[in-house]
Amino acid sequence: MNLVDSLIQISHASSLYALTWQQLVMMAVCCFLLWLGIKKQFEPLLLVPIAFGGLLSNIPVADIAAPGNFLGIIYNFGINSGLFPLFIFMSVGAMTDFGPLIANPKMALLGGAAQFGIFATLIGAIGLSYIYVGDKQLFAFGLREAASIGIIGGADGPTAIFLTTRLAPHLLGAIAVAAYSYMALVPVIQPPIMKLLTTESERKIIMKQLRPVSKREKILFPIVLLLLCAFLLPDAAPLIGALTFGNLIKESGVAERLSKTLQNDFCNIVTILLGLSVGSKLQASQFLRTETLGILLLGIIAFSIATGAGVLMAKVMNFFSKEKINPLIGSAGVSAVPMAARVSNKVGLQYDKNNYLLMHAMGPNVAGVIGSAVAAGVLLALLGK
Repeated sequence: MNLVDSLIQISHASSLYALTWQQLVMMAVCCFLLWLGIKKQFEPLLLVPIAFGGLLSNIPVADIAAPGNFLGIIYNFGINSGLFPLFIFMSVGAMTDFGPLIANPKMALLGGAAQFGIFATLIGAIGLSYIYVGDKQLFAFGLREAASIGIIGGADGPTAIFLTTRLAPHLLGAIAVAAYSYMALVPVIQPPIMKLLTTESERKIIMKQLRPVSKREKILFPIVLLLLCAFLLPDAAPLIGALTFGNLIKESGVAERLSKTLQNDFCNIVTILLGLSVGSKLQASQFLRTETLGILLLGIIAFSIATGAGVLMAKVMNFFSKEKINPLIGSAGVSAVPMAARVSNKVGLQYDKNNYLLMHAMGPNVAGVIGSAVAAGVLLALLGK
């Protein structure tokens, strides 16, 4: 073999020779996500690993995301099996204080109302499947795909991943990116909707201080919640079980080392692996489709509906309650914990610098975590068989 033939053979084996324009586009998308995570600090703990996993998966020839290779092995172990979302829920449980919800149980209604965005968007996704250009269907969304897209409205990344891997794994990349991107954009998306649906006087409503919650109540709550879920909606038991286990470890007070591990080292390790494995689904062949645009559009609609539904439910509850609820906390019914609660508090302080809503908003916020898991269980029960 002469030198020219050797050079040709080497060039054919290089990534540059095999690089397609679609892969270049996806690399640019991943670099944009890296910019959002690093420069703008939008959910950096997940956007950075997801974006880097996307870069790795679009390198030609290397085939890093193939089933037997680096990202493929991680994906099959943690995502395909459903373990990583459950691990994240264990950590979320260990970091969550259900005290505000226990002290004011009616806040669960606000968390439940926010789930309306999930089911409204499911209907919207089905509607998009009827759009044709000539004989070509632009958005091939069946019920299983529509349910996976709708769960974005819960603003709960692990739940979205858990449901999508079971109903529509081919949409995982787009749905995961949409879910975590909109979670990161909570401070941008929610305030205009909150202000649009409330009056200035409503934003100034001051809520009375929550009652103290005993340690016994905090220990019993995750146990009772798990048993109710196990009997009424077993399909949601994995998510609720992981959440309540993590919370019980924290509230029991007898396993501080385990609680700290769940909140820190364990959560960080799983977050890294989860992000990389989700990024492996940002391959050009799976992402650059018309369905992706539909998912991104429906995702923000789902999130906006969920925010608005929580605010409107608080206004409805005020018609029947002597103790008025500040409707701003209704927006925290989405399960972006604790970011959504902080946004409610921040907007409230803009109209009354002494009106601290954070603890009140945490009630619907943690109820939203439970609500999104329950909604996922309902969808799995109906469509997962």
